[in-house]
This record gives sequence, structure tokens and C-alpha cells, in this order.
Amino acid sequence: MTDNTKRRFRSATIYDGLVRATTRSFLLGLGMDDDEIQRPHIGVFHTGGEMSPCNANLREQAQHAKTGIYAGGGMPHECPVVSISDGLTMAHSGMRFSLISRELIADSVEASTRGHQWDGIFAIGACDKNLPGLMMGIVRCNVPGVFVHGGAAIPGQVEGRDVNVVNTYETIGKVLAGAASREDLDTMSHHCLPTAGSCAGQFTANTMGMVSEALGLAPIGSSMVPAVFAERAPLMRRAAQQLMAAVMGDSPLPRDIVTRQALENACAVVSATGGSTNAALHLPAIAHEAGIRFHLDDVAEVFARTPLIGNLSPGGKYLARDVYYAGGAQVILRELLAHGYLHGGALTWTGRTLAEELEGAAAPDGEVVKRVEDAISRDGGLAVLKGNLCPDGALLKIAGLNTLVHSGPARVFENEEEAQAAVQNRRYEAGDVIVIRNEGPKGSPGMREMLGITALLYGQGMGDKVALLTDGRFSGATRGLCIGYAGPEAAAGGPIAALRNGDRIHIDARPEARSIRVDLTPEEMAERLAQRAFPKAPQGGLLEKYAASVRPACQGAVTHSGAVTWLRDES
Repeated sequence: MTDNTKRRFRSATIYDGLVRATTRSFLLGLGMDDDEIQRPHIGVFHTGGEMSPCNANLREQAQHAKTGIYAGGGMPHECPVVSISDGLTMAHSGMRFSLISRELIADSVEASTRGHQWDGIFAIGACDKNLPGLMMGIVRCNVPGVFVHGGAAIPGQVEGRDVNVVNTYETIGKVLAGAASREDLDTMSHHCLPTAGSCAGQFTANTMGMVSEALGLAPIGSSMVPAVFAERAPLMRRAAQQLMAAVMGDSPLPRDIVTRQALENACAVVSATGGSTNAALHLPAIAHEAGIRFHLDDVAEVFARTPLIGNLSPGGKYLARDVYYAGGAQVILRELLAHGYLHGGALTWTGRTLAEELEGAAAPDGEVVKRVEDAISRDGGLAVLKGNLCPDGALLKIAGLNTLVHSGPARVFENEEEAQAAVQNRRYEAGDVIVIRNEGPKGSPGMREMLGITALLYGQGMGDKVALLTDGRFSGATRGLCIGYAGPEAAAGGPIAALRNGDRIHIDARPEARSIRVDLTPEEMAERLAQRAFPKAPQGGLLEKYAASVRPACQGAVTHSGAVTWLRDES
């Protein structure tokens, strides 16, 4: 073990010297002795709690991390942070707080780390906004840190087939369409989520878990280990001991790791797996913390050049558990690297390059993960569309789509509730483009996610017969011709605010087009926008603060300038 006695750690600020006697009393009150007080102090951040199955066993996992930190010569400090469950906030006003929680998590990591002068960060999260929020906090604080995804749930079984929570959403639509019974729905809801862990498919949590490995902030092979597997305990202990080696040595800091090359690697793994469109919101936000301008256009370039090789739900067949048995995320990363789709020289938190970390990874099995020469699509699993309707861009998951072209009349709704009621009561027609506006970062505020509506459309058998456009978000579990993150948003005077029922919208997601436009002249659009009354900003509380500070979706919906300045007494 490295000798600590000759090295001054930044945490010495809180206990060293005559005037820190009371601080030493607090540390003694935590159960430390005089020698332990002089060890490096590590914040163990996790989003454990009873808000969601995603979070249910994270505190247990954190205890193993604390054991590893102590064994590695450090003193761990458990720091639980807030988490908002997308599952419990879906399809009602509570969803406004989901994306906001990403900022709260990052702010909490900063406040605790800088306030207490922690020497390092060990972060564990599993629900959608936990992962980017914790990674943002690590990069912002720029002390040695590691992130570990808490793992996915094991899928349930109904009639011999794997099911997950998305199957329940879609069964609701089948009940409304008369294609399934209430008993079918009860069976599905009771069996779709049998264990702790994040949702089982390549939705936002598991997408961002793979992103954490591609960025170099997580141990290679960590993200796809299921949440309830015994393997997670030694994984946490090993990662913690390696973090202590970084704290006591000269390993790269988070802002040395999160470079433009690392961000492009992260985009590549999202496109290669048909991952969540939310990644195109979170990656610019992580880049922002590193002081890198990396917006939606930058994401789009990587998406367009990376082949789709992961046959993963919702666009494909398989789940996180299946990726684990096929060899883990490193199988996908190794295949991309071997064919020139990754920057192998990018550093990781271990001090080794990504290429070095991927040595020994298994080859694709050909079913869960395809070889590049047998790619499901040469053009990736996601696309950014632009045109006179979305000049700042809009996002579409093209993995699993049967058609990439659609033209139809707009059916406009002013918020999610209006659209939800219309879809439930089948007040729309095949061929329509359902438009939901005023749900962007500022206009909602909070940029609500609309898996409920998209799943209902599929359950009603209309998922491939209509298109949906919104300035809000979609879940990573969304499938179909669902275009979100439209920018500029309605609240910012974007073209989506000018739409009226019957306006003809044209969507072309083919690689040579990637376009979305409406049959309106610039003059017609300007005249309509001049006549439109925009909703008032919220008054009071968290939503008011968020609406006043949030930036556009194409910039990651971030809430600060990105110019993080350290205080004088921090090293």
C-alpha cells in the first residue's frame, strides 16, 4: 500500500491544524480513529432507496464499495442522493421532475465533494437520470472518480417468453383496442419486473451504462452484470480498490478522460446498439461539464457513420441479461474498435487506453451482437432529422422501423394530457402526424418523457401507421416513428409552435435525406408565430428555477455556463 504519511490530500483541509479540532471531533464521532482520519476521504454516492426497483439494492452495492475503499487505504463516506423514478412519474405531471433530477444529482455530487473536500468519488446509479447525473458530477468535480451502473433487472416470463415493463405499457393499449383482456394486463403487470434493477432492455439506463464504459469512466465489463447477481459484490470491491490506487497515484482525472474522442466513442456505442435517444441529451451535458462544446450536430455525425450491430430491445430482440451472457458491453466495443469505429487511444479511469482495456474481450456471438460485416444497418440505430420544422434538429430511433418515410396531416395537441386522452379514445386517424408541443425543457418545464402514449399506439396496433412529433422526450423503450427533442421548442418560438391541424408534414429518415419539414412558407410561419400566445412561466419552486436557467435540448438541456472555477484552497 502507498505510504500516506508524506502526502497531503485535499481532504486535509477539513481536519488539519489547530482550528480544525472541532472537525476532527466530527470525524471521531463518525467512528474513526486518529490514524483513519488521515487517510484519503472518498465520497460514495448512490441513488439507493425505495423510489424504484432500479434503486432498490444500490445501498447494498455501496457497502461493498465502502469495504473496498477501506481495504485500499481510504475512508468511505456514504452520500445518498435524490432519484426520481421514471416508472412512477410516467404519464402525469410528476414527469416534469425527471430530467430536472439529473441536475439535482450532479449539483449534489458537487456540493458534497467540494464542501467536504473529498479526495475521490465512487458513484453508483441505475435509474435513467441517475447515470448521467452522477457522471456529470464526477466530471464537474474533476477528482479521481469511478462510476458503476447498478445493473439491470432480470426479465419476467409470461407464457414462456421474456417480458419487461414495456410489455405492460403496450398491453394497456391492447386492452383499449379490445385485443387483450384485463386479466392479460394483470398477468403482465405482475410478472414483468421480478427483481431489483433497471429496466431490462436497451433503454436509457442500460444505454448510459454502456456509455460509462465507452467514455472511460467505468470498469470495462461492469454495466451489463445483472443487478441481482452475486458477481456485483466483488466487482464493487475491485473497482473501489482500483479507485484508491488512482487517488494515491497519478492516474488521469475525469477531464483528462472525457475528451472529444471519448464522447465520440460513447455516441458510437449508442448508435451501434439502437440505444436510447436520451443519450443525445445526456452526452452534450457530460461534455459541457468537461468544458467541451459537443452538441446535437456532433452527436448526429457519429450516429450516421456507426453501424447497428446490437440486436437489442426495443428495436431488436435481446435484453441486458443476454448481452451479459454474450460477453458484456466489451464485445460490442471490441468489434467497433476492430473496424475503426472507436478511438482506441482514448484514456480510461485506470490510466490505460480503451484499446488496452478491451484486450481479451470476446468476439460477437452473431445473434445478440452481430459482426460489423453482418450489421443490422450500416447507418446506425438513431438519426437526427432537420428541416424547416426542426432547424435545430430532432431525434428518431430508426432501429426496428419498417418504414423511414411518412407524410401526413398534423393533429396538434398543446400538452401531453390532451394527446393522452385523444389516443386512449382513438381520436386520431391512420396516417396522422400527432404533434405534442409545449413539452420542451423550458416550456413544460422539465421536458416530459412520453412512453405511455407511444406504447399505447403500439398496443392499439397503430405504432407503424402514425407518426408522432414532440419537443418533449421519449423513453429509451419507445419504438415506432416517434420524433422527439424537436428544436427550437415551442416555448422558444420554434416552428412547432406554428403548426395547426391539417398542416402537411413530411418525414424522411433515409440516410440521404434525414429531413422533417412542413408545407408552410417562411412568411406563413412568421405570421402564425406572431399571433401565438405562449404559456406563462411557472411561479415558485424548483420548476421556476429550472425554466429560468435551462438551455436548449440540442445543447443538452444544461443549467449552468460550464465554466467551473475551483476555490483557492482546493487542489
